[in-house]
Amino acid sequence: MTDYKRLYRSRHDRMIAGVCGGLGEYLGIDPTLVRLLFVFGTFATASGVFWAYLIMMLVVPEYSPAAEDVVSTTADEVSDQG
Repeated sequence: MTDYKRLYRSRHDRMIAGVCGGLGEYLGIDPTLVRLLFVFGTFATASGVFWAYLIMMLVVPEYSPAAEDVVSTTADEVSDQG
C-alpha cells in the first residue's frame, strides 16, 4: 500500500481557516513562517496571494480522521484492481 501525503486545512493550528497551519504541517515547517510569507506575499503581489488563500480556503478540505480512512480504503481498492 502506498501512503499518499494529503493537504488538509488544520483543525487545531488555525488563525482564520487553517490554511497556513495545514500548509505548515504538509511542508514540515513552522506555520508561523507560512503565515508571514502569506502576509508579505499579499503586499508584494498586490493581493494575488490573498486570493490564492481564499481559493484554498474553499477548495482544501478540513482535516478529519474519517477522511484518512477514505483515502486509505480508496488506495487499497485501486492497488487491488491494478
